[in-house]
Amino acid sequence: MVFEKATSKQQPFTHKLTVNIFNEKQPLKNVFRIARGAKTQADVIVVTIDDGTHCGWAEAVPYARYNESVDIAMEQVNALALTDLSNENMNEMLSSLPAGATRNALDCAWWDLQAKQRHTSVEKLLLLKPSKACITAQTLSIDTPVAMAEAVAKLNKPPLVKVKLDNQDIIEKMTAIAQAAPDSEFIVDANEGWSIDDLRNCCEQLKALNVILIEQPLAAGHDQDLIDFDSPIPLCADESCHTRAELDYLKGRYQVVNIKLDKTGGLTEAVLLAQQAKQQGFDIMLGCMVASSLAMAPAALLVSEARYVDLDGPLLIRDDREFGFSFDKGVMQPLPPILWGGPQTLQAASNLLII
Repeated sequence: MVFEKATSKQQPFTHKLTVNIFNEKQPLKNVFRIARGAKTQADVIVVTIDDGTHCGWAEAVPYARYNESVDIAMEQVNALALTDLSNENMNEMLSSLPAGATRNALDCAWWDLQAKQRHTSVEKLLLLKPSKACITAQTLSIDTPVAMAEAVAKLNKPPLVKVKLDNQDIIEKMTAIAQAAPDSEFIVDANEGWSIDDLRNCCEQLKALNVILIEQPLAAGHDQDLIDFDSPIPLCADESCHTRAELDYLKGRYQVVNIKLDKTGGLTEAVLLAQQAKQQGFDIMLGCMVASSLAMAPAALLVSEARYVDLDGPLLIRDDREFGFSFDKGVMQPLPPILWGGPQTLQAASNLLII
């Protein structure tokens, strides 16, 4: 494990750990529509792990598509909280959980706590490249062609736009959007909502409309038709890629993998997935669920590894957390370490936690 290499000379911490979980409902600025439904708020979990002196925390989004819910996550964490937890057995505990939102929240809170215990940063513990500013996609949810064109115009010449599209009026909608933002590049996200015929019939036209990536056109597990499909636009696996276990399956189907911490089960697996995916020739996209800057913070440590970044979740919610990410004309600045991942005190973390 990377962390063991980075901290092998550190003295072990033997404090008993206390785990808590909370549910937050984060209202969105606007209705958010994708191919499988719409929502008006982000329903997230926040997990804290403290040793009596230091407190780590993290945020995750249980996703119904993966048979997750806030109630299930709270049951899992509350059951865990009844066990005897310490620094020595946290890794074993985390590995016993399936990849998903619950493990993500625990894993990232655990990294945050270790950074505080060692008075350093998660970035340094994991031997990652220094954080840097990057272009992030800004997301358009599904609407009418006119409404989507108006929405992209309000973004004021964004360099990169992620367009949610089902299989209705694909070219009509993208034409309207591209005309309203002629200097932008686009990622089209079908969220498993297309057929292979939809893809065949629209991909050449989409390329002419500045679409540079198509994300998860076919349903996960039913994407065998991509093996023989020579797409003029790179294809990205989202729902089809959770952890390193899927990489062999994805070969020949996709050229890019979308790494989301709510799928990988946290930063630990995300780092390893990014390393192995690049070794196998895949490009990396960093993605997110709709949530606050606290949920984006661990993923943002990997922007140097990614060709495409889509971490605009904080722009979609009505009120982001204090000390969150700064966005300017599509450019996302590195996160101030006071929110997550730096040597923050228990009191500071408690003050930031708004439930």
